[in-house]
Parts: sequence; C-alpha cells; structure tokens
Amino acid sequence: MHTPVTGPVRPGAHSAATHRPASVARITDGFWATRRRINAEVSIPEGPQRLEEAGNLANLRSAAEPGTAPAFSGDFQFQDSDVYKWLEAACWQLADTPDPGLAGEAARIVRLITDAQSENGYLQTYYQLGGGEPWTELGWGHELYCAGHLMQAAVAHHRATGSRDLLDVAGRFADHIDSVFGPGKQVDGVCGHPEVETALIELYRTTDDERYLELARYFLERRGHGALASGTDRGHDRDPGSAYWQDHIPIREAQEVTGHSVRQLYLLAGAADLATETGDVRLRQALERLWTDAVSTKTYLTGGMGSRHDWEAFGDAYELPSDRAYTETCAAIASVHFSWRMALLTGEARYSDLIERTLYNGFLGGAGLDGRTWLYVNPLQRRAHTHERPGDQTSRRTPWFRCACCPPNAMRLLASLPYYFADVAVDDSGLRLHQYATGEYAGGGLAVRVATAYPWDGTVTVTVDDAPAAERTLALRIPAWCEEFRLAVNGTPVRERPERGWLRVTRSFRPGDTVRLELTLRVRLTHPHPYVDAVRGCVALERGPLVYCLEEADNAGGLDGVVLDTSTAPTVRDRPDLLGGVSTVVASGRRLASDEAGWWPYRTEAASADRPVELTAVPYYAWANRGDGAMRVWIPQRR
Repeated sequence: MHTPVTGPVRPGAHSAATHRPASVARITDGFWATRRRINAEVSIPEGPQRLEEAGNLANLRSAAEPGTAPAFSGDFQFQDSDVYKWLEAACWQLADTPDPGLAGEAARIVRLITDAQSENGYLQTYYQLGGGEPWTELGWGHELYCAGHLMQAAVAHHRATGSRDLLDVAGRFADHIDSVFGPGKQVDGVCGHPEVETALIELYRTTDDERYLELARYFLERRGHGALASGTDRGHDRDPGSAYWQDHIPIREAQEVTGHSVRQLYLLAGAADLATETGDVRLRQALERLWTDAVSTKTYLTGGMGSRHDWEAFGDAYELPSDRAYTETCAAIASVHFSWRMALLTGEARYSDLIERTLYNGFLGGAGLDGRTWLYVNPLQRRAHTHERPGDQTSRRTPWFRCACCPPNAMRLLASLPYYFADVAVDDSGLRLHQYATGEYAGGGLAVRVATAYPWDGTVTVTVDDAPAAERTLALRIPAWCEEFRLAVNGTPVRERPERGWLRVTRSFRPGDTVRLELTLRVRLTHPHPYVDAVRGCVALERGPLVYCLEEADNAGGLDGVVLDTSTAPTVRDRPDLLGGVSTVVASGRRLASDEAGWWPYRTEAASADRPVELTAVPYYAWANRGDGAMRVWIPQRR
C-alpha cells in the first residue's frame, strides 16, 4: 500500500461530517491513470514555462526586489493565483509520485513567493507593483481570492512534503487579513470572488488556529448584505448587480443559485466546510436546497454549469442552450469541490453521482488529450461555421489563456483526483468506494485493491489485502444511471439491494476475499426535461458515465440536418485506434433534404428525411481534439 497522504479536504476530528477521506487512495492503471500520467508528464512540467511566458513569475520576482521592479505584467489583478494553483498541482503530484526535478521546481517557486511577501504579510503583486491601494477594489481586485489559492497551495505543500515553509507564508497573510477585516476594523466587506472561505477553513484544519475558522465564518456571514452592490471598480463600467456576486441575500435565505457560476460554487463549497466544522443545521439545509436547485434546473447533461456568456453566469431555470452554453471548466471543478464536501457531510450518494458525471464529461472535456491544449468554455453544440466573439474563450482548444484560470485548476484537480474516490465512516466501520478506478484504497480498517476497465466495462473487482477480525462494511456506489447489476463475494452470487445508492457488503473480511460488482452498460437514449426549450424533441446518447456527441470528423456530410432514428438500437464499437482508445456508439439516422427553395427559410411543411446515414458518436470528453469541426450532443429524433 502507498504511504498515506491527506488530500485537499480533511474535516476536523470534532466536525459534523459523517465520513472522512480514505487514508490511502491511489490510482494505478486504467482510464484515469492515463489522464493523470499525461497531466504529470506534460501539463504540470510545462506549467512554469507557461507562467513565465505570461509574466506571472516575473511579477513575483519584481515584488521580491522593490525599487528595481518593472511594471506589472498581465491583464488581470489575479495573475498570482495561477502560480498558486500550479504549485498546488505540483504538490499533490509529488505526494503521488516523487520526482526530484518537479520537487526542485516547486521549491524554487516557494522561495520566490516567500521573497515576494511584504513585511506585514500582504501578498498580491498587482498592488505591490503599483496597481493601486490594497483592499480598495474588493469587487474585482481578487486579493482574498488569490490569498485563498495561496493557502490551498500551502496546505498541499505541507501535507505532501511536511515542510512549513509555504504554510508559514500563508499563515502570515491570513494573520494580516484577520487584522484588516471585520466589524470595526479597516475593512468590513467581502471579496468579489469567493475562494478564501474554504481555504481558511482548510488552513484552520491544518494549524488548529481557530482564528482562521472565525475569519471564514465572518466572510460567509457578511455576504448577502449588499457590500458589493455598487460593484464598479476601475476598468468595469457596468455594474453586474449584487446577485452576480451572490451578495443580494444571505446564504441561509437563498432559494436558488445565481450569478457568476464559479463564484457561486466556490462560495457554496466554503459554506459546506463551515457547516461541516460547526454542525450548523440551517446552513446545511440551505446548501442541500441550493445544490438541488442547481442540479435539477441549471445543470447540463455533461454536469457543466453556467449557461450565459454574459457575466459567465447561471441562467434562469431550464435555460440550457446547447450552442451558447458557457459551462466554464473552472465551474465544473468548483462543482466537484462543492459536491465532495456535501458527500462527506451527509453521506449521500447523489453528490458522488454528480461528481462522476462532471468528471467524465463537463470537466474532462476542458483538458485536451495532449495535455497541452484547453477549453475555457464547453458548449454542447458547435456549428460548422460558428461565429464567436474575439478572444481566447472560444470552443477551440488553446495552449493558454489571457485569463488562465482553467489550465492550472484542471492540473490540480487531476493531481489530487484519487482523494475524491473513497472515504470511510467516522466510526471506522468500513470503506466506501465513490468512483471506480484501478488502484489501492484503505481506511476504516480495510485495505483493498480495485481492478476495472471502467468506464468502457462495468466490471469492478475488489480484492481485500488487509482486514481486522471484526466485521467491516465495504460500500459500493451504484450509479444513478445503472438499472441492472450483479454482485458476487468470493465467486458466490449475493443478492443485495442498494440503500440510497449504496450497496453494502458487511462481513468479517479476510485477506484475499474478493467482491465483484458488474454494472450493466447499455447505450441509453436520454430525453431532456420538457421545460428545456432549447433541445425539446432531441435525444442524447449515453453509456455508463459517459455522454456521447457527434463530431463532423466521424460523420461525412456534416451534422446539419441530421436526425436520429430511434427505431433501431445503437451498437457499440471498440476503437483502440481512435482518440487514445475509446468505445464509439453507432446509430442509425437520416439526413433531411436540403432546401434551396428561395430567400425565405421558413415553410408551412416540415422538412422530409432524404436518405439514411450511419451516425458515429464519440465520448464528449474527447471532442475538439481533431480540429474545429462541428459537434453536437443533443440530436433531433426522427418522428
């Protein structure tokens, strides 16, 4: 078994969490091992060069040498946060696989951050290099947002290496913030971009300094009282309104998710941490209500969130257009963070159902198969001749972005991914597997090895390596999409019924015992909610946790005018030669007759189907890796 390393979320010993992360979680082979290997061998090692080219590291060097510093480099006040996210990714990767070269690079950047910190503990290069007065642009300045990412990087560095070097830097900054913010102090307000709240609570969990918990509580309680309502700092001539910042109503009173989707989800993740540490029942109820609102009315099939390009925001209920979906990669990551905290707090499987959907689709689509190209936005349809606004936030894979929040954020989630796959009950009564990947997992008295070809195959074999003499429970999540499954213990079929999404096997395990779960994978035709006007009359193809899409590269003649023939069942073809190895879905379809009847595009009769076509669908996560062709998830069905 691998040496235990605590991951990015560690509820306190006296928290209200029903579960805590497993003490060992390591992915060793299969689907996610491949994606994490590319992250470790390509994305993370190339990160410092990207940050050098974009000026992020130059800003830190300039802040470390005041008086000789050039002007701030970059278009945004929060350039520092990209460095911290990369550093967090590097630390989780080092915890998984020691690498002297990466360790040296991480140590170099830790020294750079340390040298850049002001004597009073303040650290944000934009303001240190003359961008303005600290703490005067709370709406757009992102000072607390950057501080939060620094704290999370520091926690990762400490947990991965044992060193306090960066943890002390983060503590000095947190102490400075505590001296500045609060009733009767220099500033009584909140940051325009939540992030510091969950970071402060994790810093509290790491240091046992209750001031950090109380500071997080202050920021969460202060929000919702209009502190950011005017919200027009320098460079922003439009006021997005207090709902954009989630500053229009206290969290406990909110009935729906609103505004900028990443801000909203980071805020809810921090609130979930607070509810976990304090046992605040009313806050927990509000979080459950807001999660339900987001998932049932404002989440795409892929798990993506945020339907509006304007202000990168949630839309109205069921406002889920495919071609104009914004669904920022960072929003998918934030959704995973929020849902994982809710899973630990409540023990409910539905949160991990959403995590699975988001990981395989809405999140993973944002990271190119090559580890070098990224998507900022993740639409569910791209037309052959699309017209997108200028800039790099388009539906084309890009090596880096002006606002480069997504690439290092994706790196840190992939590097820390195993810690979201298993947990244990707080009474140490057993181990739960939330996600399925070949690897090693331990906790609750059990140590197991998992072997699986998931998501291409639904068989999951769990072998017990160590167990106490007493009874323990091995709990396996039955995904919400799964309609049939089979279970065998030591080769003997067992008839167990899942309880609220969990299949529990309780017994006195012995080393060598096997638990074999077979989840039946079938191609599903998924229909949208009737209130989703944008895709009414369409269906989507799914198999297991994967959402599929049509790409122009696989369907000659393009995707305009294609309809799906649902009278014939789709089939599955394994394609080890395609997109790194995938299973495709092949379906029957028709192509509508081309109509060149004149200048007016509307008719009194519906278009007729012209000829049959074979449609090939690939997993959504793999789209846009073969050029800029058309793509669609929702397909009109033949009537």
